[in-house]
Amino acid sequence: MTISEIFLGKQRYMYLVKGLWFSLGVTALSAVIGLMIGIFVSLLRISNFQPFSFISNPRLKKLSAFNPLSFIAKAYVMIIRGTPALVQLLLMYYVVFGSMAAPKIIIAGIAFGINSGAYIAEIIRAGIQGLDKGQAEAARSLGMSYGMTMYHIIIPQAVKTILPALVSEFIVLLKETSIVGWIGAADLMRGADNIRAQTFRAFEPLFAVALIYLLLTSVFTYFMGIVERKMKVSD
Repeated sequence: MTISEIFLGKQRYMYLVKGLWFSLGVTALSAVIGLMIGIFVSLLRISNFQPFSFISNPRLKKLSAFNPLSFIAKAYVMIIRGTPALVQLLLMYYVVFGSMAAPKIIIAGIAFGINSGAYIAEIIRAGIQGLDKGQAEAARSLGMSYGMTMYHIIIPQAVKTILPALVSEFIVLLKETSIVGWIGAADLMRGADNIRAQTFRAFEPLFAVALIYLLLTSVFTYFMGIVERKMKVSD
């Protein structure tokens, strides 16, 4: 069987085309959800909320310094980063949405978004805490609130620092979506599997999928490199 027969016969290439759009849709949705979660969780991690700070007993020093918001954020990051993405995806599909007829692209987007959010949160936290603390202190001395300081001073600088790490995370996210076939979603890998089942040829469809992922990650890296260079020029 020739290459043209494998992919053009019975329009089998459409399995890859439809799978590509599904994979891109899941990646885009996951990236948006993950970024929102990451920003929120990172702000909880660096917050100074200490509701028991009024306790002056030396024996309860740890309680007085306890930050429940930071504790919750740390627990979320530890649980998500410490468990496989596949397990999280299956739990989302069979447990959380088990009794609901939700689209698989939504289920996968939420599952991967929650997973990616933990990694993005740590990237953002490290970027913010890596900046010179004197800038925040100077902004506060000028009368700027905590929110204004973060929005106008800290976050714009942190974005330039963490951009390469964010690009790497989004590339990992794109490749990670290849496991959505476990919930029966028609992604790129499922498309390759359908072609293999019909042609009894595994190498060609799998090699095609590998090339598609390589092309996608290369294009994404190229454009993000342009953005990164423009941001450096604007410093």
